Amino acid sequence: MTRPCATCFDRLSTTVKGAKPVTSPAAILYSPPMASSPRRLPCEIDAPLKDGRWVCLRTIRPSDEERIRDGIEAMSERSRYLRFFSAFRSPPDSIVKRLSAVDGHDHIGWGAILLDGQDYPPIAAAHAIRLDDKPGTGELAVAVLDDYQGLGIARMLVAAVLADCAEENLCRLEMQVLGENRAAATLLLDLGAEVVGMQGSVDNFVLDARAALARLRAEPQPPGLAAVLAEL
Repeated sequence: MTRPCATCFDRLSTTVKGAKPVTSPAAILYSPPMASSPRRLPCEIDAPLKDGRWVCLRTIRPSDEERIRDGIEAMSERSRYLRFFSAFRSPPDSIVKRLSAVDGHDHIGWGAILLDGQDYPPIAAAHAIRLDDKPGTGELAVAVLDDYQGLGIARMLVAAVLADCAEENLCRLEMQVLGENRAAATLLLDLGAEVVGMQGSVDNFVLDARAALARLRAEPQPPGLAAVLAEL
């Protein structure tokens, strides 16, 4: 199920007769900004995890800094190390600002909010950030809180990021993965990524965004991923 985010309503109401404001608490509390790209709808997608709980996938906005910081601090020390190659407990301001600076073109970012209870906690995020010296290439990164790993959320978020990357001509994605991070490596290889080099304990992957998205669409899909792909 998809719904327009609150900040997209004004644009929708000018073209859809009888459109009404979004009243979902998750949409109001966590609605993303309008981006410059003509493809910004849907900007929210509801989908089920493998355990039956539902999440709302939506684009990240600059005002998400506090949630990003809280999410990183909620990760286990090992998960933070695998994601950031560092054992910091609290992320530096520079990292938080970089992850929140999503503009929908040079920085694609999607997050997942758990639709459970009253707090709507953020539980995962995926980013693709364009490289200054290679405009058609971006750096891909994914993070999932420990309690939600293995439930399919990473593939759902990556699918959303890949769709936006394809629209924004960000077609070559690079990702550095520690050799011990087998879950990330398996995901990338399943998407058709290639290992193009190694630097010590780090494997360098390259992924074609359009080919990876086509691959996801062509293969059998769990309900959550199918729900996301149906809206992209």
